[in-house]
Amino acid sequence: MTLSFTRVTQEELDRAFEEPGLAEEFVDDEGRPYCFLEKSWAGIGFLLHAAGVDVDLYEDGDPIDDEATRFGWSGDMVARTARALGATPVEVLVAHYDPAALSAEEVYPMRHLWGAEDLDYLRENYVDLVRFFQETAAAGNAAIRDFSF
Repeated sequence: MTLSFTRVTQEELDRAFEEPGLAEEFVDDEGRPYCFLEKSWAGIGFLLHAAGVDVDLYEDGDPIDDEATRFGWSGDMVARTARALGATPVEVLVAHYDPAALSAEEVYPMRHLWGAEDLDYLRENYVDLVRFFQETAAAGNAAIRDFSF
């Protein structure tokens, strides 16, 4: 299961809510700025929660399709998220990295196998996530969150 974000204009997002098939076209357009978190999304979410950052990468946004695999993040939501993530340097998240706690809670994808070597994977993807949201907010754009099985 992977999670990604794709930049869209607010107008494109509004159209995708009306015609959910457009969301797939936008997500599949390789020319658009995007952030592919791979399978790191749940680990990053765990660290964000531990750090008290009010951003839920999986649940935030508004469902676009009936299966709720794609969620729309408005320009305002993108801007709020960019501020929250920008105010949370990766070092803050790293301070909350506890492989035993992640394993005990069976956080995807490692479940009970989180180790010290997984921290770099989370760190790299978090840095990409922050950059995506900051650049998308600076452009005044919205985003589509895509969850793939």
